[in-house]
Amino acid sequence: MSTFKPAAWPRTLRSQGWFGGTSKDNIYHRSWMKNQGLPADLFDGRPVIGICNTWSQLTPCNAHLRDLAERVKHGIYEAGGLPLEFPVFSPGESTLRPTAMMFRNLCAMDVEEALRGTPLDGVVLMVGCDKTTPALLMGASSVDIPAIVVTGGPMLNGKWRGQDIGSGTSLWQLSEDRKAGKISTEDFLEAEIAMSRSPGSCNTMGTASSMASMAEALGMALSGNAAIPAVDSRRRVMAHLTGRRIVQMVKDDLKPSDVMTKQAFENAIRVNGAIGGSTNAVIHLLAIAGRLGVDLTLDDWDRLGRDIPTIVNLQPSGKYLMEEFFYAGGLPVVIKALADAGHIHKDAITVSGETMWDQVAEVRNWNDDVILPFEKALTQHGGIAVVKGNLAPNGAVLKPSAASEHLMTHRGRAVVFEDIDDYKAKINDESLDIDENCVMVLKNCGPKGYPGMAEVGNMGLPPKVLRKGITDMVRISDARMSGTAYGTVVLHTSPEAAAGGPLAIVQNGDMIELDVPKRRLHLDVPDDEIARRLAAWQTTVPVPTSGYASLYYSHVIGADKGADFDFLLGGRGKEIPKDSH
Repeated sequence: MSTFKPAAWPRTLRSQGWFGGTSKDNIYHRSWMKNQGLPADLFDGRPVIGICNTWSQLTPCNAHLRDLAERVKHGIYEAGGLPLEFPVFSPGESTLRPTAMMFRNLCAMDVEEALRGTPLDGVVLMVGCDKTTPALLMGASSVDIPAIVVTGGPMLNGKWRGQDIGSGTSLWQLSEDRKAGKISTEDFLEAEIAMSRSPGSCNTMGTASSMASMAEALGMALSGNAAIPAVDSRRRVMAHLTGRRIVQMVKDDLKPSDVMTKQAFENAIRVNGAIGGSTNAVIHLLAIAGRLGVDLTLDDWDRLGRDIPTIVNLQPSGKYLMEEFFYAGGLPVVIKALADAGHIHKDAITVSGETMWDQVAEVRNWNDDVILPFEKALTQHGGIAVVKGNLAPNGAVLKPSAASEHLMTHRGRAVVFEDIDDYKAKINDESLDIDENCVMVLKNCGPKGYPGMAEVGNMGLPPKVLRKGITDMVRISDARMSGTAYGTVVLHTSPEAAAGGPLAIVQNGDMIELDVPKRRLHLDVPDDEIARRLAAWQTTVPVPTSGYASLYYSHVIGADKGADFDFLLGGRGKEIPKDSH
């Protein structure tokens, strides 16, 4: 049961360290703020609320967040607070190279230092695109002032030639169809303009929608937030209500550490299994937990998700898109179903001040072909499978709901690509010695190797295999894959190749065994030969010597621990820094 007890109100808030009093420094801080036309009584001790905005035209998923921020401001003013909006670095998945993941930690640093160094008592986290949600939760957790999430929402369904097409998922499918000769380049270009036809993030259960669901399942967003389409008027209402709520959270002193407990993370892991959520949720929740000092491991992901049926029939695991999910009742329906089956800690506190169960007890499912009953689940064993063995001593992950059942137990000959450039150079070569029974192995795409751990793990199949009508093969890498992607893809292999993990010494022709039911990933090479290869191994990855890339390479930890920076683990609190003048 939650032990949270609201703080006494009224009391002196943190922002009064800047604005309260008549000293030279107090007058200095207030005077410059007043050049924006703010009346004097707004500095009277009321809650000062930051609106931490990842709006950017270079982050298309978040390009509409300024409008939502205005709705948040309305709510804050109505509840008696002072809203102050500020920008932070926005890692946009679709535009940022080499990968947005490389800059998640940078964004989290930006957030943390902005929250600690400015006169804020609470914060609304404006997020949407994949890495923005975990980055802002990581930064806010390290400061631990009251915080609440509002996401931008998914875009409307794509429409092409009389069918719905989904963000990312349809892109991968159509790309493979073009390689197989099923569609032309002109067809592909026509689909391009039909795919993203409104503001918002991916309309599949990709990483953006998964992380919006994780924020809600953790209790860090108001109930129902995750699925509302970006252009639906109810998204603006949600932003407005979030602005109201953060003011009371400051008065109560309801902080991330009060909400994101071990029980909350366990709830989120089970919800991720039920929605067929992204494998990226694994690495992000591990990183958020690391900021809070919550003991969360890959073993928790496997233990808690193993027997959770995937009941949300959305692409890439299923049929529908986020619009239908919202109309069916959204995430509250899923949480209620899990709670009814005994899979949710019902008394976990949320940012609403209510328990998780109080929020969902009366919800109804309006479409049981979108949110399925347990007995009709897409798979009875959803969640994230964590496989280990001599090829992945620290673990690797696979998403059963997006994999092919006949490949979940497989033995095949390795076809090795030393890095992504090697893969691109060889994959379309008709002379490549590969067939559908082989295991595709991609190295040097982990945190240090790429660098940044790009979403390249879902390697496209060779055209000569696709022409046979084959659509899936076992693929293994230390990379990630988009949450919109699918296939029997083993990801996040740890230790990564660039750190000298066993993946680095796999050779063409080696036999590899994948046994997902037994959670085993085995390189069928004698131990002494593995030891000999590892002793002779030398990295082929260039080591950055300057700039952010050097900082990243030197301090990023393994994917099995969340790929945060070693010096950012834990929190540094909200103590008011020294005066600036």
